[in-house]
Amino acid sequence: MFEILQYKFIQNAIIASFFGGAGCGIIGVWIIMTRIPFVGVAMSHAAFAGAIFGLLFQVNPLLMAIIFSLISAALIGPVAERTDLDPNVSLGIIFSVLLGIAFLGMGLLKGPKTEALNFIWGNILLLSRGDLKLLIIIVLSIFLFLILLFKEIQAILFNREIARAVGIPEKAIFYAMIFLSGMTVALSLNTIGGLLIFSLIINPPSAAYQLTYNLKTMFFLSAFFGVCSCMLGLLFSYIFNIPSGAVIIIVSSVIFGLSFIFSPKRRVKQYESS
Repeated sequence: MFEILQYKFIQNAIIASFFGGAGCGIIGVWIIMTRIPFVGVAMSHAAFAGAIFGLLFQVNPLLMAIIFSLISAALIGPVAERTDLDPNVSLGIIFSVLLGIAFLGMGLLKGPKTEALNFIWGNILLLSRGDLKLLIIIVLSIFLFLILLFKEIQAILFNREIARAVGIPEKAIFYAMIFLSGMTVALSLNTIGGLLIFSLIINPPSAAYQLTYNLKTMFFLSAFFGVCSCMLGLLFSYIFNIPSGAVIIIVSSVIFGLSFIFSPKRRVKQYESS
């Protein structure tokens, strides 16, 4: 079994599992702590729509995925802040538009749609070296951003109005978080797939949230669970010859289920209600 590690595409997949899982885990904490989980849905489908239109117009699909993700990030902030609707309702509307655009593009594609389907379900084994380098750069940027601005990010996740009142440039930091999230989603498109990556953004931080009250620990656990989901999903997909993206999501869901069962927070709530 270990002889397969000599192949470049397997090495690329393992590295992508580590960085992609950790990156999705960290941005997932941002998303669930700001209580706008539809950000992940909207961005994943923006990246998917961009990749499809890249194929349609014969432009680099990854480049188009990044462009569409950044455009959606630029829309998400103002819409979530200025509309009278609940932010998740507004994001749901953006998601619906992006989903329609994505499947319109698929309908306009000529010939076999194999490459387009790879962007739906993902295929970590087809990740190119160039895509991998970009993923590593953006995830390292996220780590650096988190380390340098941890106190400010912590304040924003707690309460944006209070953060603004004490002089933190919360809007700039919040938008930076959204843009970094969009880049991570776009660069993880080949790994997990446009229809599945939302789960990798939500499940690991939700599992971490069940196990700790400390934000630093939550970031660490979420990144760890994201990496475990990708690594185990890759392993099981190889052993059983099944799609890697789907298995990664199933593993992340199992991790959340176990975290929920053994959650100290859940036991405290049960004790308080009894």
